[in-house]
Amino acid sequence: MAEHKLTLKERELTGKKLKGLREMGLIPSVIYGGKKPILAASEYVVTKKVLEKAGYHSPIDLDLDGKKRMVIVKDIQIDPVSRRILNIEFQAISANEVVEATTPIVILNYEESEASKTYHFALTQAIEEIDVKAKPADLPKALEIDATSLKELDDKITIADIKLPENVEFSDKEIDVSRVVASLYDPAAEAAAREAEEQAAAEAEPVEAADVPADNGQKPEEAAETEKTEE
Repeated sequence: MAEHKLTLKERELTGKKLKGLREMGLIPSVIYGGKKPILAASEYVVTKKVLEKAGYHSPIDLDLDGKKRMVIVKDIQIDPVSRRILNIEFQAISANEVVEATTPIVILNYEESEASKTYHFALTQAIEEIDVKAKPADLPKALEIDATSLKELDDKITIADIKLPENVEFSDKEIDVSRVVASLYDPAAEAAAREAEEQAAAEAEPVEAADVPADNGQKPEEAAETEKTEE
């Protein structure tokens, strides 16, 4: 049984009529994995809360008009302007079936590392999630990496540092474990470098011709006026 639960109802509305469904506070969805896709809808606020907790990695028990199905989220369509959920795609799964899920990578305890406490380096995370596969009950909510040991500026966290739970493996069997998940940088040094570049650029600004003195010490426009006078 999944930790997350959601109640839906089958729907008949499709196409342009879905706008009215959304205006009623419902989210249309499609459930794949059976003989044919099932069109459904669920209450917006409740569904959004479930999705925030389950994400793309945790199984969800659906109650569809009294019929039970276990699913994971396959895709979520979001309005680019309002950021409201427009549509959800669920994939039906079996409790004994190995499934793939996108799982977040969480870095812990960096504040306790020497890199942070002593040298005040900052940590930037390049990979925030990764695909794994396992049976639904074994899918992790997150993959955690302890960053306490980070010290030198060239220290890095790589995929090799991810300790997978039992019965869980990466979806990509040929994944490059040397790929950098997170690395350190020195904010103070970068700020100083930017300041030096800006100062050098300011000093190198071209001098306007009008500001360059002529041989007699006059500016070009002053020399021109002198010549006119002498004529």
